[in-house]
Order: sequence, then C-alpha cells, then structure tokens
Amino acid sequence: MNEFLIMNVSASGMTAQRLRVDIISSNIANSETTRTDRGTPYRRRVPVFSEYLISDGKSASTGVKVVRIEEDPSPFRLVYDPSHPDADENGYVSLPNVNVLREMVDLISAQRSYEANISAFNTTKSMINSALQIGRG
Repeated sequence: MNEFLIMNVSASGMTAQRLRVDIISSNIANSETTRTDRGTPYRRRVPVFSEYLISDGKSASTGVKVVRIEEDPSPFRLVYDPSHPDADENGYVSLPNVNVLREMVDLISAQRSYEANISAFNTTKSMINSALQIGRG
C-alpha cells in the first residue's frame, strides 16, 4: 500500500474529528440559548460520518468524511422559571436538549481519535523518512 495513501486516510480522520470538535463546541456554547432564528431553543447538532474510497490509481483504502450534520430530535428540557421572557403560560422555559456532561465526554472522545490519527500519520512519516535514509546509504 502506498504510504501517502495511508497519510491521506489519517488526514481524513483528523478533518472529521476537527469538525466534530467544532460542533461539540457550538453545542456547549448554545446550551442555554432559549431562542434561535426559528423562534425555538437551540437543538443539539450531531455529525454523521461515512467511509469513502481513497485511491491513488494503484491502490485504494477507505477514509472517513462527514456526510451531514443532523439535529438531535430528543425533547427540550423544561425548567420552571415564570420570570424568564421565554416562559410559557405555565411558567416553564424550554431549554436546549444539550447535556454539557455528554458533550464533554464526546469532546474527549474526539480529541483521542484526533490524537490517534496524528500518531498514525507521524508513524507513517517516520517510516518514509527511514526508507529514504536506507536508500541514501
């Protein structure tokens, strides 16, 4: 297998995880947003990954890509706060369906996946450099 193809696979994983981190950050930042442009509370967003074929003409492998970003359909959290401007007639405020603890766990997972791809990328790079050194000797 072509070493540069392996590097492309790792790079696709890093790109996907970087987007995942961006989405998680957005979810955390909006965890208290009660009104968006649509007039509803912020709805948690989740990336959907898919594999795709990476080819260099001679060999092929699969990488990962984000095919879409979906909204989490789980219900909003209801909190009793009659003084809030977005409270309903019963005094309840609909808050986003974002659980900050869950987002932090997802963030750690994304960071670890990103680091694993960096490690694979750097290992491949070291192997290429070692092969070049052997060729010079």
